[in-house]
Amino acid sequence: MDHTATDLPSAAPVRVLLVDDQALLRSAFKVLVDSEPDMEVVGEASDGAQAVELARRTRPDVVLMDIRMPGTDGLAATRMISADPDLADVRVVMLTTFEVDEYVVSALRAGASGFLGKGAEPDELLNAIRVAAAGEALLSPAATKGLIATFLAQGGGTDPAGAAASAGSHAQRLDALTVREREVLVHVAAGLSNDGIAGRLEVSPLTVKTHVNRAMAKLGARDRAQLVVIAYESGLVRPRAE
Repeated sequence: MDHTATDLPSAAPVRVLLVDDQALLRSAFKVLVDSEPDMEVVGEASDGAQAVELARRTRPDVVLMDIRMPGTDGLAATRMISADPDLADVRVVMLTTFEVDEYVVSALRAGASGFLGKGAEPDELLNAIRVAAAGEALLSPAATKGLIATFLAQGGGTDPAGAAASAGSHAQRLDALTVREREVLVHVAAGLSNDGIAGRLEVSPLTVKTHVNRAMAKLGARDRAQLVVIAYESGLVRPRAE
């Protein structure tokens, strides 16, 4: 018996957990997400503690997490989710009130895959969910590498001693990278995609992906966003003066 394309099983929808203390905003996001055939909202939380509990219960693919909430905030919740081995595949996209947010780098350090301004267009939000679900880093256009570099140069909201210890640890782990992996890491920190890096190095995107994956494994990074932070914190990439 012949099978038409409609008989073939479709990919499972991206499971999304919404976390924001404003019920009206959560409702708007829910309507938007549920309107897409390739994604669904599996839960809503009004604070970080509830977000972690729901993440463990529903196992979402992506968590849209507000940074500033009363009680357990988004940063603390993200750290807990990132530290839970059972939630290793959960990606967190932080929602900020402003694109230039003092907590942006702290969010990336906490384990977020990226961030997005609450004023983003609906298509941007939906794309962010898809990008994060695919395991890529999400850094919105307004959040340039220069912004990230500036925050890292200022300590990114962490204490100087902690930042120095982190930098030393990252620098030591960089010794495990090959010359090519270091080169790829520099390009990742510059915000280039695999295709963009492939063009620069004159290799295939698949080869670049392999180098990126090996670098993540050796450096203990969850995704590309973590690689960007490590590249700056280790001193491999230096902030440029604007």
